[in-house]
Amino acid sequence: MVYVRQEFLPNLKAYKYSGVDHSLTSKYILKPFYTNVVIKCFPMSMAPNLITLTGFMFIVANFFTLLWYNPTLDQDCPSWVYYSWAIGLFLYQTFDAVDGAQARRTRQSGPLGELFDHGVDALNTSLECLIFAASQNMGQSWYTVATLFASLQTFYVQTWEEYHTGTLTLGIVNGPVEGILIIVFVYALTGYMGGASFWQQPMLETLHVPKTLGIPEYLYKLSFTQWYMVQGAVVMVFNTVESARNVIRARRARGDRSRWALLGLLPFGSIWALVIAYLYLQPVIRTQHLVPFALFTGFVNAYSVGQVITAHLVKLPFPYWNVLALPLAYGVVDSLGPILQSHFGWASGWPSALGDGVYQVAFMFCMLGVAIGVYGSFVVDVIVTICDYLDIWCLTIKHPYVEVAEHANGKKVN
Repeated sequence: MVYVRQEFLPNLKAYKYSGVDHSLTSKYILKPFYTNVVIKCFPMSMAPNLITLTGFMFIVANFFTLLWYNPTLDQDCPSWVYYSWAIGLFLYQTFDAVDGAQARRTRQSGPLGELFDHGVDALNTSLECLIFAASQNMGQSWYTVATLFASLQTFYVQTWEEYHTGTLTLGIVNGPVEGILIIVFVYALTGYMGGASFWQQPMLETLHVPKTLGIPEYLYKLSFTQWYMVQGAVVMVFNTVESARNVIRARRARGDRSRWALLGLLPFGSIWALVIAYLYLQPVIRTQHLVPFALFTGFVNAYSVGQVITAHLVKLPFPYWNVLALPLAYGVVDSLGPILQSHFGWASGWPSALGDGVYQVAFMFCMLGVAIGVYGSFVVDVIVTICDYLDIWCLTIKHPYVEVAEHANGKKVN
């Protein structure tokens, strides 16, 4: 399948990255650290995308550790596991930030770098959600599903905002900087406290907050993890509203209608309506096979985000359609028939072709395989198309920048 038509490829040469980072942590701590220390560890011959991919391998290693020690997301791991998760995530953040500096110093900046960076970030989001759920002993529960939803929605909305405004905007406190650093701290503290079961204790009681303050009992008994869910919900709503306001302002400034831009949130919302319905109708998937299903959901979101970024780079119409919603919709319809029959009579529903046992599990793994195949074909096709048109390579530098120290008429020529 061809994802980018030839007539749109010239728009790649007009592309110029635009990003604003208001984070004080980034400005005064991280960026000086990256510029003065980290960037010097990478040779000029190393491609920026290879740095991005290498950083992602730390997350993959963390995920494999998760599968070995805590595949059900509800068991305490050895302390070194949590420490390794903290180190791996910090290294991922560092590599992900340095790739841009490497692109500038090697003169390799371009649209492929943004596409590659966003694609890796999209995959990391779902993996990191599972690792974080394991660090909290959330288990295969609705808490884990809610964490996955909030993280993927935030990433999708940020990409949707960038498509319409043309600028990636990070606030004073944002996920890629402070959010990751907080999670790194949580992982390290989990290891220090001896395991994820620590976070299942009532937070206020553990911190010795007196009951005499008049705090309602149900709030007083909320665990650390439950308070995290409350905080996450507030941040998610705030970020979504702020992104929507930015999009509306940008479109009105251009004289465009904002209502059509808001429709870009429907693809994510409709897919997640199917996700919630499927997990509700098939509790065996949520309670016993949530990890592979979360991977499937992550690939679905990565495919949507990849389409949006590609459309942004080559100035295509906003992509509203995601073919990976079809198998999920089939799973919902197939599961809904027997329930309708049991509640409203045999004529109101239909028998399930998959049932609720081993065939349903097999179908879920088939959905995961299809998602990997579709997303993989998308990534390969788009990367090859861009590389061929721009005459570059993805993971190596095809045309190294060479500073020519020649002087012509007293002027230095580069």
